[in-house]
Amino acid sequence: VQLQASGGGLVQAGGSLRLSCAASGRTLSTYAMGWFRQAPGKERELVASISWSAGNKYYADSVKGRLTISRDNAKNMVYLQMNSLKPEDTAVYYCAAKETSYNFGIYRESRSYDYWGQGTQVTVSS
Repeated sequence: VQLQASGGGLVQAGGSLRLSCAASGRTLSTYAMGWFRQAPGKERELVASISWSAGNKYYADSVKGRLTISRDNAKNMVYLQMNSLKPEDTAVYYCAAKETSYNFGIYRESRSYDYWGQGTQVTVSS
């Protein structure tokens, strides 16, 4: 599976961005997906995860109520809608995929994921 993340950019605090992750090579319908981010000098952290059925989602406490993960398996796409952005959201955002037979499975550890996209930069100015 090849993953291509896009949609990052520079936005003012309070603004919105929508990140997209396009998959090719295989259908995403049996992959749990995650969005991670890594800020300079910090470890990569999970922002949100979604099961392949989309019936289960997880959000980090720091983004609950502001970010929404979704997917369209027919289009092989995963999205991260980011609202009310804060300067502390500034990071490189990565999408990742984990093959699983559990349709409600979500995964919080980066080492659980099998495939990674190249990352897209999100910069939020104050």
